[in-house]
Amino acid sequence: MKDYKIAERQVDVSVGESVRIIRELQDMSQNELARLTGIPQSTISAIENDCVNLGVERAKQLAVALRCHPAVLVFPGWDINYAA
Repeated sequence: MKDYKIAERQVDVSVGESVRIIRELQDMSQNELARLTGIPQSTISAIENDCVNLGVERAKQLAVALRCHPAVLVFPGWDINYAA
């Protein structure tokens, strides 16, 4: 096992990109996410393009619809090893 090394992060992901990635992994359209959350599709598009801040309340709404923890959306680049 000495021949292996821990993988390094190759790409930094923004908050908006994390929302888009999780939505797309669930094969969900922006329109469907808008229907599930009550957040207008135009706002979801703006969030995914990092034109609008996500905010705590929107993060909670999106997390419920996307079946993930809000922290996954709000802190996509969080490294728990450096936080401790």
